[in-house]
Amino acid sequence: MAVIKRALISVSDKNGILELAQALLGFGVEILSTGGTAKLFRDNNIPVIEVSDYTGFPEMLDGRVKTLHPKVHGGLLGRRELPEHVAAMQAADIPNIDLLVVNLYPFEATVARPDATLEDAIENIDIGGPAMVRSAAKNWRDVAVLTDASQYAEVLAEMQRTGGATSQATRFNLSVAAFNRISNYDGAISDYLSSFNADGTRNPFPGQANGRLVKVQDLRYGENPHQQAAFYRDLYPAPGSLVTAQQLQGKELSYNNIADADAAWECVKSFDTTACVIVKHANPCGVATGANPLEAYDKAFKTDTTSAFGGIIAFNQTLDLAAAEAVSKQFVEVLIAPDYTEEALAVFKAKANVRVLKIALPTGGDSAWSHGRNSHDTKRVGSGLLIQTADNHEISLDDIKVVTKKQPTPEQLQDLLFAWRVAKYVKSNAIVFCGNGTTLGVGAGQMSRVDSTKIAAIKAQNAGLSLQGSAVASDAFFPFRDGVDVLAEAGASCVIQPGGSIRDDEVIAAADEHGLVMIFTGVRHFRH
Repeated sequence: MAVIKRALISVSDKNGILELAQALLGFGVEILSTGGTAKLFRDNNIPVIEVSDYTGFPEMLDGRVKTLHPKVHGGLLGRRELPEHVAAMQAADIPNIDLLVVNLYPFEATVARPDATLEDAIENIDIGGPAMVRSAAKNWRDVAVLTDASQYAEVLAEMQRTGGATSQATRFNLSVAAFNRISNYDGAISDYLSSFNADGTRNPFPGQANGRLVKVQDLRYGENPHQQAAFYRDLYPAPGSLVTAQQLQGKELSYNNIADADAAWECVKSFDTTACVIVKHANPCGVATGANPLEAYDKAFKTDTTSAFGGIIAFNQTLDLAAAEAVSKQFVEVLIAPDYTEEALAVFKAKANVRVLKIALPTGGDSAWSHGRNSHDTKRVGSGLLIQTADNHEISLDDIKVVTKKQPTPEQLQDLLFAWRVAKYVKSNAIVFCGNGTTLGVGAGQMSRVDSTKIAAIKAQNAGLSLQGSAVASDAFFPFRDGVDVLAEAGASCVIQPGGSIRDDEVIAAADEHGLVMIFTGVRHFRH
């Protein structure tokens, strides 16, 4: 145990700092501070020693130099157990500093503002703060370092139990958190500054990409039992994303559970009306909208009852008793919804292994982040990383172009838009047959678009679903007319696709020949 006798407090975020200082005074701790923090303490009658008085060196250069002094860093770095350190500090009249409380200039918040300038960013690059944090964190055996207001209560509670001391375990954990904070801070600065071109314009992809992820949990294994795995989240996760889920019951999520759950949740939350999505092996095998969760589930389940076995089921509305009772009749690995009624949760208590997740739907704003979507997607390739802006494009009736002689009915338009929305979440090559707000057959991940079309038709036939009059979505253009021939033979009445093939005229002629409606979106949705 190391008793805290002297603390240096210098914070940008003043949240909770007065309460911390008052509590430290109760333990007889001497408080050193700087600038605005010291003024805040004086204004609230908290005894404080200005660092400039402590070091005998005034703050200068608009506060850029105030803590970069041997009396500060010596007090943080001196090792109490080494006689030569103790002697050197005594000779230089450098007292120990036992606790450092620092949170850094708000660089990340500054550059997140749309109106932030490069000058704003530069002025919010902290120098003295990170230097002190590194010194204290390096000397964790003797010094405790707090870098976030969320740490205050736990440390004060330990001091209360120990008579004003902190344990070695606590100081080590605080040190790790401090180095993580510095790493994230420096990474944010590097990302921002390296995004600037020589002419002062900014590139959406910085010259150096510094991934900043926090481990959520270790997993039992990866995709296969012989692989090890862990689950990480973004440092600042988007509201409404899978990493914000609260697990209400069930076994620990596996690697594959998480991957499939993300696919289901991303798809279902894209619907504005009540919807249900069933995913198996990262592909939607059943998607439907309905007047209520039960109707949406019943329709989605009928698309492919075989694949739904052991699948992931997601709803975008509160799950009620009726839907819960229907879902509980099948084997489900993971269930996701924004909320559950008490009666619905009671149904699944009897199925202890079912993983039940609650995720609040994102609300407010028009940004991708506010809608719980990633701004960028990444994919590892060998010793490299592919980074792209996320596929957050959505189409409306104003975006589409009818290219056939036959015009769509209002009902066909709605089915085509539904099919297009689903196809976005199906692995390429993707073909989705839909009708009346329900998937009827899904063909995914084939090397040939014709094969995907045939598989989707076979799926519908196996499920006993008619494709007569159905709407079809293709995630990319038809390179030849053969895909159109197959879907027309299956019973489709209309098709939506990006267009853009050198054989578009041939494909459109085939649609006209079969009496189909064909719509171009001008947008492709490959999903690999």
